[in-house]
Amino acid sequence: MGTVSPPVDYTLYLVTDRGLAAGRSFEDIVREGVEGGVTLVQLREKDLAVRDFVACAVALRNLLGEYRVPLIVNDRVDVALACGAAGVHLGQDDMDCASARRIVGRGRIVGVSVSCVEEAVKAEAQGADYLGVSPVFSTPTKTDTPPAVGLEGLRAIRMAVRLPLVAIGGIKAENAADVIRAGADGLAVVSAIMACPEPRVAARTLKAAIAEARARVRTARIG
Repeated sequence: MGTVSPPVDYTLYLVTDRGLAAGRSFEDIVREGVEGGVTLVQLREKDLAVRDFVACAVALRNLLGEYRVPLIVNDRVDVALACGAAGVHLGQDDMDCASARRIVGRGRIVGVSVSCVEEAVKAEAQGADYLGVSPVFSTPTKTDTPPAVGLEGLRAIRMAVRLPLVAIGGIKAENAADVIRAGADGLAVVSAIMACPEPRVAARTLKAAIAEARARVRTARIG
């Protein structure tokens, strides 16, 4: 299992998509999201050349540094290291978790996308720090993902591993409580913040929904 210092807050995880910015400043959207309560940001850039990807990552890392919010780089271990990011997030078709862990060491975060119990157990054994359970619900943001795992799939993964689980895919304020009750430690969103005209408000609403769901879970356990 991975060992990360300092501890990471996975409560509200923003995954970027500049294609949803609709002419607005990408950095301003991220800043507003963080000011609204985003606790972790993943930079996802599929089309940028490596040099431009690194430059974008450095700029975003500097912005997030003002708020002490960690930056995770999607897919690219080399870019994560080059920009001094807090870690990297890997899909099932990317570098395997064990290899990434050997490269980045124990001082950086390694997250892995999983969609079933088998993938989750394997990632935990290879040293992942957290798992992105994807997609929980169907979503138009990504079309190359496995079928939605649903709340039952999320519960099954929660029972199989001890790692923090971040749910992604079709997450919004209206279903946030159900996802937390199913075992997610945090929620990851893309369009719910990136496409929202008021990212700060969207983040606050999601953060409040998570807090309320966690309170209900605690009350149910006590009861």
